Formats: sequence, C-alpha cells, structure tokens
Amino acid sequence: GDDNSGRKVITFSCCRMPPSHQLNHTRLLEYLRYTLDQYVENDYTVVYFHYGLKSRNKPSLKWLQTAYKEFDRKYVLVCSSCCVRSYMILGLLTISFSFSRYKKNLKALYVVHPTNFIKILWNIFKPLISHKFGKKVTYLNYLSELREHLKYDQLNIPQEVIRHDENLRGKQKGKAPPVVKIPPPRPPLPNQQFGVSLQYIKDKNKGELIPPVLKQTVCYLKIKGLRVEGLFRRSASVQTIKDVQKLYNQGKPVNFDDYDDIHIPAVILKTFLRELPEPLLTFECYDHILGITSVESSLRVTRCKQIIQGLPDHNYAVLKYLMCFLHMVSQESIYNRMTASNLACVFGLNLIWPSKGTASLSALVPLNLFTELLIDFYSTVFGARSVPGE
Repeated sequence: GDDNSGRKVITFSCCRMPPSHQLNHTRLLEYLRYTLDQYVENDYTVVYFHYGLKSRNKPSLKWLQTAYKEFDRKYVLVCSSCCVRSYMILGLLTISFSFSRYKKNLKALYVVHPTNFIKILWNIFKPLISHKFGKKVTYLNYLSELREHLKYDQLNIPQEVIRHDENLRGKQKGKAPPVVKIPPPRPPLPNQQFGVSLQYIKDKNKGELIPPVLKQTVCYLKIKGLRVEGLFRRSASVQTIKDVQKLYNQGKPVNFDDYDDIHIPAVILKTFLRELPEPLLTFECYDHILGITSVESSLRVTRCKQIIQGLPDHNYAVLKYLMCFLHMVSQESIYNRMTASNLACVFGLNLIWPSKGTASLSALVPLNLFTELLIDFYSTVFGARSVPGE
C-alpha cells in the first residue's frame, strides 16, 4: 500500500513468525534484504506489528549478530542498535535501517502495539541511535491510529493482530470495543480533481480529455524538471501537498513557482493517479498485465499494444499523454538518473492495482515491466490509435 504521501509501505508482522526451530533464519534475512531492495531507492515507510513475538519464535542472539555482520559486509554502518533478545525483530529492523542504503529514504517507522518493555529499551538505547533516525519512529497503541498516516484499507493486517487490537480496546473501556463511525462520503466539489473519475473531470471541464491537474503538472515539469536528478523519487511536504490539492479541488489557480520545490508538482501528479477511483489502466487489464512475463521477450511490446487497445478512449488518451511525457523524462536520464526502468518502479502501482486488496510482491515484476515497455517503446505502442479530441 501507500502512506498519505504516496510512499510505499512495507509491513512486518511478528505473529507470522513460525517457531524458531522451524524457521530458516538465513532465508528470513535474505527475504528481508530482498524486500527492502525493492524500495530503498525511493522514499518508503515501514509498519512493524509487534504483537505475536514470543519466546518460541524469537530468533537467537547469535543469529541477530550474524544478521548484523551480513548487513555490515555490504553496506556502510552509520549508527549502532540494540541487541536485546526481547527486542529481537525490532532490533533487526533498526539495524537494517541503520545502514546508509536503507536509512536514507526511510521516512517513517511505525511500531504498532509496542510493549512497555520496548519503550523502556528504546529510551535506554536512544543515545546510540542518530537523532534524525529517532524522529522517524512513531509508537501506535491502536490500529485506528494508522489511519492518520497511511491508507489503512490497503494494508494486509493479520487477523491475530486485529483481534488483539479489539481486546486491547475492550480492556481499555471495560466493554466491547466501540464501533468506528465512518461519515458518509460528501459529494464532490464542482471543480474536484482528486478522488473522482476521469469522466467526472471531463464533464466539468467542457469535454477536455486531459485533466487540468495532469496537464499543468506535466507542462511545468517539461519546462523545469526534465533534468532534475531523482525526479519522482523524492517526497514533498505532506501539508503542502494537501494545500495544493485543496486549491485544485476548489478550482483556484496553482503557481508551482510559489513553492520553490520541483518535487511538489511531481508528487501532485503521482497523487492524482493514485487517487483515481479506478486505475488508469483499469481493473479489467490487471490480470492481462500480470501475464506479460510469460510472453516471449520479442513479442512483449506487441502484447502491450494489444492490451492497451482494449482501454476506453478516455483512459487511452490520458495514458498516451502521460507516457509521452515519461518517455521524454527517460530520454534525459543521463542528467536525472530516471531511466524507463526507474520510472516504471515509481509509476507501476500508480497506474494499475487489483480491484481487491493490494498487489503482491510477486506482482511488482510484471507490473513494472509492463510500465517500462510503455515508456521505452512509446512510439511503437501508441502510434496506431488516435482518439477524437486528444
């Protein structure tokens, strides 16, 4: 899933840890490193569910020391961490993020259902951890607090954690946990740009196919952002993004020069795509796109072309406009370091996601490959079809 700033979210659930004697701890370390490597080049967030870490499934101190050395072989150590057995998994995560490769783009670490012992240990070892990293750690006593920071419904939270949270709330109140009342959705504003369908935006903008927010961000970035290193990889102030969204939704003018941050229009563009009720590539295309890796390499571009031919005219026109721009960005990769592959890693899950739940880690490969092909072979993929009004 994503947090409220559009950063990818990695979750770690202790209750899913099998008994120590059944777990291949070397494989766990490899998997942790592999998972982190998928995201560390971009800004990301980690959610750690502490419930379920017990004596039977805690890895040994010896293994934690091995893990520490393994990370130290490959990455430069920035700061140390605690090696207390009761703090084992969180200690491993902290160790992982203590290395420059992993720490640089980690923006938040949420520790859900922390015990008092964890809090005490954190205070003891806090002087050994950099102040900047310490500010990224947030304790959350209840799952409901996650809603303030990220898209809660996108998270795959184990049922054991949910039941534990309900028990905690029941004990706090001395009665059954309260039912969270979700206010009914408000009707969209006349000039709404975020969280509404492409058709709604088109109807409110005299039939224009390209949404104003998309056109304005792309035009601005074409002029001032094509050679910015790391374009689309960096986050921006959460409050500023909310303010800009509000201006667009109210139909008020937005001048990106006022913010003096080229990453704001980049984040606004990604946010617009991510908040569409249905992904730009549509739910219908999801399974077709997942099959791209089973297609022979020489036929993949042709298959991409076949898949997008099935898109509605409006989606096709917007996708074509966006891919034309991203192709331009990739052509300047010698300056901005954003190759088609790097852009695909950023935009893949902003263009397509499943109708239920979130995309699995294994789905990232075909989703990103499909997006990379659209960018790399833009002229070939989009050359044959035109849409009235584009």
